This record gives sequence, structure tokens and C-alpha cells, in this order.
Amino acid sequence: MKIRLVIITEIISPYRIPLFNALAREAAVELHVIFLSETDPELRQWLVYKNEIHFSYEVLPSRRYRVAGYTMLLNYGLTRQLRAFSPDVILCGGYNYPASWQALLWARTYAVPFLLWSESNEQDARDGYAFLEILKSAFLRSCSGFVVPGRSASAYLLGRKISQSQIFTAPNAVDNSLFAAAADLARKNASARRSQLGMPERYILFVGRLVREKGVFDLLSAYATLDAQTRAEVGLVYAGDGVCRIEMEKQSASISPGTVKFAGFVQRDDLAPYYALAEMLVLPTYTDTWGLVVNEAMSCGLPIVLSQVAGCAADLVADKRNGLLVPPGDPIALAQALRTLISDSDSRARMASANLQLISHYSPAAWSRHITEALAAMKPKND
Repeated sequence: MKIRLVIITEIISPYRIPLFNALAREAAVELHVIFLSETDPELRQWLVYKNEIHFSYEVLPSRRYRVAGYTMLLNYGLTRQLRAFSPDVILCGGYNYPASWQALLWARTYAVPFLLWSESNEQDARDGYAFLEILKSAFLRSCSGFVVPGRSASAYLLGRKISQSQIFTAPNAVDNSLFAAAADLARKNASARRSQLGMPERYILFVGRLVREKGVFDLLSAYATLDAQTRAEVGLVYAGDGVCRIEMEKQSASISPGTVKFAGFVQRDDLAPYYALAEMLVLPTYTDTWGLVVNEAMSCGLPIVLSQVAGCAADLVADKRNGLLVPPGDPIALAQALRTLISDSDSRARMASANLQLISHYSPAAWSRHITEALAAMKPKND
């Protein structure tokens, strides 16, 4: 008999669709996904790939507010959806929305196991208000179990006195085959694609929002300290947009010689050529629950320079094996890591090969398999 699972998550993210599709193919699971909103246009410019959805879902009516830098999303119709589907297990992606608390209360009322999909980690630099921390602790204590993407998120829960037996790991993943195939195609037509995109012959790549907490100014400073000949040969490309872009463009104008290109926001289907033609991906973030751009870059065969505090660092990057780990907020150490990889093509090739092998274990199929195992460990309400 199939386990009826409801997943509650915020928006229709292009990076979650392959995971949910894979889970919907599991013979032991009957899946229904409840999205609290279709998208968040103020923070995300992602396209909504509804044509790729092959699972049962509903988008709840909602109103979105910004309060003191936090998102407040009010939904309608959640109880109706839960009653209609009558889940055996609920998997909820977060605890910071009223709908999350409503779902938790519903689960407790009807004795339905409630799993929290938790990506928080101790290195995450975002501070919470004391009252919110109290609410968070209360929410965690009420959950039946937890799904985490990796070791950093697991350690965070263990530090909050959550039992190891309640924690299930389902590795974060992207559609590896989509990125790998597009990267291979871009490399076969490298000259034409590079010209079409206006990319330098060689370049360092950053992908993500252009905000201070991603370490974007540290990367700019590190690039500026490279010797003139290196900067003349290797450019720096930012694929993304954000509130810091104008200031970054002003600072980059003083770097000479050197090429700093701002490509703007790039949709998922257009990203692979940027990865394929780059020397490395650099993510010097101060705070990141995971960092899916690392998965994408690894799928495209790139070495990684990564901040030690990124949520994926403990799982995806072994220092000097498939990338280099650097402390956050340290442009000097970051510059040294850039010099090391720029000057050593053999190491770049070795790391790229290691990444292609490692990332094959971080797939939508692997994620769905681990979720299915977590569900089996939960006692459905009718058992």
C-alpha cells in the first residue's frame, strides 16, 4: 500500500521540480505537493517551468508581505487540501510561515507524522530574534522527524538536542543530466558560444545574487590583487543580479588590466554554457544553507573554490581533492586559492573529473530514494 505524502513548500522552484518528479515515480509513494505561492518576484527572477511538472500539486491562494526584512506569506485553503488528500505523512519545507504552523497543528490533531525539511546549519550567519528562536525551538520539539540535505544541517539539529534517530538525510540535488548535456554541447561549440555570450577566453565564475552576504566584494578584491599578467589573461564573470551590482560595477571599473563582466540574471536553461567555459566556480559566501550552484558547477565539470561556511561544503568539497575551501571574509586567502587553480591546469582537470564522479551520487533519484526510506521509518496514521 502506498504512503500518501503531502509536501508543503514555498514556491515552484525550478530546482525542486526534478526532485518531486523523481519522488512521484517511486512505487511506494503517492505524492501531492502544496505550494504556498507560485513564485516570489521580488526576490527571485526564476521562470516557472510548469510544463515540467509531473506530480499532483496545488498552489494555495496567498498574500505576501515584507515585515522588517522578513517575508510574511498568508495562505488560504490549506486545511481543505489536507482533508481532501488525507496524507499518511506531511513533509514541510520550513517553519517560518503561518501555513507551516497550521500544518503542524493539523498533523498533531489527526496523529499524522510530521517531518520538517530543515537546511539550517550552525555556520549560517543569519541571526534570529530571541522570540523567533523560542518559536523555532517549540516547532522543532513538535516534529516527528527531520529531513536534512547533509552533515552541516544534521549537526545543527543534533546541537539542538534532536535525536539522531529522528534525522534522515536526503542529499540536495539538481538535474545533473540537464546541466552535463548542455555543458558538453557548449564545449563542442566553445568559440561560438564564448563569442555569443561575450565571455573572456579564460574566466573565473560566480553565480548567484549580488548581495554582500554572498562574498561578492571579497571576490572582486581578490581578483584585483592578482598580478597584472594574470588579470590580463583571466577575467571575472558574475552571473546574477542584486542590490550590490551598481556599486560593484563602479569598483570594477578601476581594475586594470583585467576584465570584469556582469552578465545579469541567467535562467536555469541558459546557465550551463557559463559553467562549461569557465576555469572554476567561486562561491565565497558568508552564509548559505546549501549552495545549489555548486551542484550545478560540479555537474558541468568545474573545480570549486568554496567558503567553509556554505552548507554544502562538508559534503561536496574535500579541500585540495575536488576544490579549495577558504574562510569567509578573507580576500587574501581567496586570492591565493584563485592563484593556485589559475596556474595549475592539471589540478583543475583532476578536480573536474573528481566532481563529475562525486556529483553523480547527488541526483534527484538519490534524493527520492532517501525520502522514501524516511517515510517508511514513519508509522503512518492508519497502521
